[in-house]
Amino acid sequence: MMKHIFYFFFLVQAVLLLAACGSDPVPFGGSKSVYVPETTTMAEKVLLPRLYEGVGTVQAKTDIRVESQVTGRVLKVLVRPGDKVQAGDDLIVLDSRVMQARLERSEQAKASVTSMTGQARDSLAGAKAAFSKAESTYKRMSQLFGQKVVTAEEVEKAESVFLQAQARLSQAKEEIVAAQARTREAGKVVQEAEIGLGYTTIKAQESGEVAKRLAEPGDLAFPGKELITLHTGGSLQLEAMVRESLIGRVRLGDTLTVVVTALEGDEPIIGTVDEIEPLADPVTRSFLVKARLPLVPGLYPGMFGRLLVPLGEEEAVLIPEVAVIRVGQLETVMIKSGDEWQSIYVRTGEVHGDRVDILSGLSGGETVGIGVKPGGGQ
Repeated sequence: MMKHIFYFFFLVQAVLLLAACGSDPVPFGGSKSVYVPETTTMAEKVLLPRLYEGVGTVQAKTDIRVESQVTGRVLKVLVRPGDKVQAGDDLIVLDSRVMQARLERSEQAKASVTSMTGQARDSLAGAKAAFSKAESTYKRMSQLFGQKVVTAEEVEKAESVFLQAQARLSQAKEEIVAAQARTREAGKVVQEAEIGLGYTTIKAQESGEVAKRLAEPGDLAFPGKELITLHTGGSLQLEAMVRESLIGRVRLGDTLTVVVTALEGDEPIIGTVDEIEPLADPVTRSFLVKARLPLVPGLYPGMFGRLLVPLGEEEAVLIPEVAVIRVGQLETVMIKSGDEWQSIYVRTGEVHGDRVDILSGLSGGETVGIGVKPGGGQ
């Protein structure tokens, strides 16, 4: 019994090997059949495009790392992965108490400096008035001295007062310049505090979709720590590897077919080659090609995709896929030989619509049976 089983499996393997090697049609069991097809068709020899499949991953064309500009505790995270956001929308709220206190202190300091500046202006006005009076007195006394009306001692006294008023005026001018500088500095401190307070509410800089949420309430946010990842621009691209021997067939601006098996529907995706990295990976000997993809419902970053690079044409034999009879791993078709039908082992390849590529077993031009006519048999 075991010998018969071994012989049967040996025979099956031999038949499959002959079919895989592209040998002449092999009749199933070597016998004719009383098979009557429901309908017939011809095994058609056609020219099909020969394609190279560069495997890759769908990626967002632009990713933005959302980080905090200040250090603070996270109070609220207002978005989740998949949410659509517009530029200016609030994403994360940080604890603002420290920044608020800093702003209040800087505003108080600015108010104090502003008051001192007002006092300096009043002092300057008084110094100018005193200087004008002392200058006028000194000039008049000098004229009277020339007319022998006043003594030299009185002129010297007027000159001393004039010089003192001049010194006070110079000092008042320096004080007002210093006060103005302090006012500007205090204004900058207030502005910095206001900006810091504004940073406690983290906003979206561009419109996009939330891809990752890396922060939760209670986490500590600080510059350099990624909190959220945004996919922006609504544009995706397939990043695929193309082997070095074929990179010459790909050019910037080429439109190539992209296959994403996770998507439903038969409509092909047409990608446009936007970028070819000019450095091959030394391990895989392949170049990275980036093809821009159109907006397609259900297409998301991280999906597996294939970039189809045309390599010319090749002959293929196509028959309707429904004509292939499958039993386990065995594939057969019924072909007409004279007035009778034979079951032939075949090996199928890719499916093209409702037809399948026959890699071995048929050479084209054969009459192929489909289905079984009611009342017929095998």
